This record gives sequence, structure tokens and C-alpha cells, in this order.
Amino acid sequence: MDRLHAMQVFVRVVETGSFSKTAREFATTQPTVTKLVAALEESLRVRLLNRNTRGISVTESGALYYEKCKNIVRDAEEADNSVRLQQTQAQGLLRIGTSVAFGRRVITPLALDFMAKHPQVQLDLSFEDRYTDLVAQGIDVAVRMGKLADSTLGARFLTTNPWVLVASPKYLRKQGMPKKASELSEHPALIYSSVLGDDVWRMTSPKGEAVTVPVAGRLRSNNLSAVLAAARNGYGIAAMPRYVASESLKSGHVVEVLQGHVLPEQEIHAVFPSPKLVPGKVMAFIAYLQSRLGDRWWDDLPKA
Repeated sequence: MDRLHAMQVFVRVVETGSFSKTAREFATTQPTVTKLVAALEESLRVRLLNRNTRGISVTESGALYYEKCKNIVRDAEEADNSVRLQQTQAQGLLRIGTSVAFGRRVITPLALDFMAKHPQVQLDLSFEDRYTDLVAQGIDVAVRMGKLADSTLGARFLTTNPWVLVASPKYLRKQGMPKKASELSEHPALIYSSVLGDDVWRMTSPKGEAVTVPVAGRLRSNNLSAVLAAARNGYGIAAMPRYVASESLKSGHVVEVLQGHVLPEQEIHAVFPSPKLVPGKVMAFIAYLQSRLGDRWWDDLPKA
């Protein structure tokens, strides 16, 4: 016997005063309802209802049991409703993970704007460059760059992450603007050591030709802010995500080198622990990111 279900049926029998009406409410038969109440009485070893040809009446024990059952049924329904609400609406604690640079420059302002639009959401932001096990770390949604490996994770495509070559006007006045990709080898490169093959830059020419250029320089870092700082200070030419260089390009602290050449773009995905029964807060955040990461998304980020 499903005891909670039996309690729910018993409560409605008392409230309607009828086995048949209760049976219709639960889309079952009158004998089934009668058996459920009888099973409760047998397990309790007490009569809950008096039955006669004129109907039913509640015994003293049945009245006491009804009051207790009514509270239990109400609490169970409230528990179910609260979980369903959390599953369908944006509320509760949302744990977000991504890489350090992308997290600081992109996800932080977007997440704060999302939080402002959804007052019932609390955020836990976790930024690190190493691979994160979503389940082990309790992450609800992570934003990852690059091709996704086959896995049991749920995923949604968000946008792409374009890269750009930049240098300071001061540097280019002194060393000259490269006019073709092969000339990059003659310039000191500021190398972001985590992507693009370190000492080899690959790109596509305006004519659609694949170009591979070996580069070398005095500065190498796995931190994009350090690479950008070196470029702004005239130490060479850097390849970096456009979102990192965007503000410096707008301010004129750096300018684009070899416009028309296209560096490899990275796909950006939102990933979450399971593709099934995704919480409403996760789907709401993903939908928000998709709405904000459109064409030239790096030019339209809210201020953190």
C-alpha cells in the first residue's frame, strides 16, 4: 500500500462524504477507494469510518486521523509544488563555472545582469582554467570553449570566440605594419601559451588560403591580461580573443594587424550535468546567454 496515496484518498472521502465522488476525483473505481480505506484501518487496527446505507460517518479516531493526514497531505503537496516550481522557474542557487579570463570579462557582467533580472536567483561563480568535473564540483552550468568531447553532459551552443592580431600604434610606428602573414615571423610575438599551438600561428588569408606562420618573442604567458598589457606597452604583436582586446581597440591603445586575415575561432557551449530534467534556472540562464551572445557580442557586454 502506498501510504501517502491512501491518506490522500481517505482525506477526500471524509471531505466529500462519498466513496464514489472520491473515486471520480482520483480517476479510479469505488471498490479501489473502499479497499484503500480498509487497508488503512487494518494497518492501524482501528475503525476510521462508519458505513451504512445512508452513507458514511467519521469515528472519533477517524476524525483525529483525518486532521493529522490533512496536514501531511498538505505538506507533501507543498513539497512537490516547490520542487516543480524550481524546475520550471529561475529561482534558487545557480552555480556557474568557466575559465578565468572569460569569466572575469564576459560571464561576470552577464551573470550580474541576469541576477538583476531574476531576483529569486542567487549566484555562485567559479572561474578556473583547469577542466572541471561538473558533477563532482556541484556546477549547475559551465561555459566552455572549443570542440566538445562526446559525453553524457547536456550542451547548448552559444556562439563563437573570434581571435584577432593586435599591436600598439607606438610599436607599429617603430617597426612597421606587416602587410602579409609571412612577415609576422620578423616581429616579436607575444604568445598566449594555452591556445593556437604556442609558437605557430594559423590563419586564413583574405583569398581563403590556409597560412601557417612560425613566431617567436620575448614574452609568453598563460594569462591573457598579461599578453594584452605587453601589447599595449609596445612589446610586439599578440594573438588573442577579440573580447579581450575589444576595449583596447576602441580606446586606440592597440590596433588590429592584418585585417582580413581570419584566425581560428573557438565554439562556445553551455554544458550541464545531464540533458534530462534540466532545472528552470539553468535553462533560463542559457537562454539569456544566447540572447546576449549574438553578432559582435564582445561590443555589447554590460559593465560589471
